[in-house]
Amino acid sequence: MSATLSDIAQQLRDAGTKVQLIYAFNGAGKTRLSRAFKELISPKVEAEEAQASALAYKKILYYSAFTEDLFYWDNDLGQDVEPKLMIQPNAFTRWVLEEQGQDQSITATFQRYTNDKLTPHFSADFSSVSFSFERGNNEQERHVKISKGEESNFIWSVFNALLEQVIAELNIAETDSRSTDAFNNLSYVFVDDPVSSLDENHLIELAVDLARLIKSSQSELKFIVTTHSPLFYNVLFNELKNKACYMLSRLEDGSVALVEKNGDSNRSFFYHLHLLQTLEQAIAENRVERYHFTLLRNLYEKTASFLGYREWPELLPDDKEAYYRRIITFTSHSTLSNETVAQPTPAEQATVKLLTDHLKSRHVFRQQQGA
Repeated sequence: MSATLSDIAQQLRDAGTKVQLIYAFNGAGKTRLSRAFKELISPKVEAEEAQASALAYKKILYYSAFTEDLFYWDNDLGQDVEPKLMIQPNAFTRWVLEEQGQDQSITATFQRYTNDKLTPHFSADFSSVSFSFERGNNEQERHVKISKGEESNFIWSVFNALLEQVIAELNIAETDSRSTDAFNNLSYVFVDDPVSSLDENHLIELAVDLARLIKSSQSELKFIVTTHSPLFYNVLFNELKNKACYMLSRLEDGSVALVEKNGDSNRSFFYHLHLLQTLEQAIAENRVERYHFTLLRNLYEKTASFLGYREWPELLPDDKEAYYRRIITFTSHSTLSNETVAQPTPAEQATVKLLTDHLKSRHVFRQQQGA
């Protein structure tokens, strides 16, 4: 059944479940759903605008692409010696950094996800952070610009420190006994896809840590987690109880659908078959885009794993295996890093069709019989 994102937001609000776990392909509307949900739960009012720093007004804490936008690089192009990540303050970053001084906790979490020598250095007013590899000696190490994945890890580490504090405070049942009343009105935590730049090991670690935090919550706080990663979805599915699971899909008319699912990604929505169906539909309607190369590679990886092949390129046509491997690898990576335009060339569109048809015919996907 089709709906708007506002309709879906109301559905999530009315569910009353402690944890709601949502899987969706990129582009289905996960981040826009987080905004629609935020506007539903906590629309801006004049009083809040006038006291934007007051946490007492906040009813929802959310992590999304908009959270990452609070952090941006000053690359020091003139001197090239002091690249630093600038922090655009809001009510939550002020509280966790300035008021609670959680910089050491953030550093510990960040180093656990990345490298124990890669060290953040916060400015005195917490308006920026620089990074260097500390070697355990007295030499001044050069500041470095960290990778996109490391940057995402750092931003998540800030959010993680805040979430730990929120849950610990709200677990104290008597409000008068809490060290702060800043979170008394919080009702929801919305986490939108924190794993877009992580490798599988760190993705699993983050999923387990997030599940641990959610399970530690004893208050009425409710959690909504969205992701495009089947692995992240599956880890959370297996770690968490008392949850509702959904798949969010974008329909051709621009509307969306939220369908309840039971089981992990392979059992409940047969992820590999959904990938195949998505590719077939795009080919039939002549609307193949570059992100379909990512889906195609994912389908080859899933099939290779199921059939016991060591690597997915072993499933490619023998006569041009190296050629097609380069095309899929380059185009899928470019899609993920937004280095290229969305529209593929006619030859690239034909490659998606050829390799989809090859996988279906050569490795025998059972075709569903029509009624």
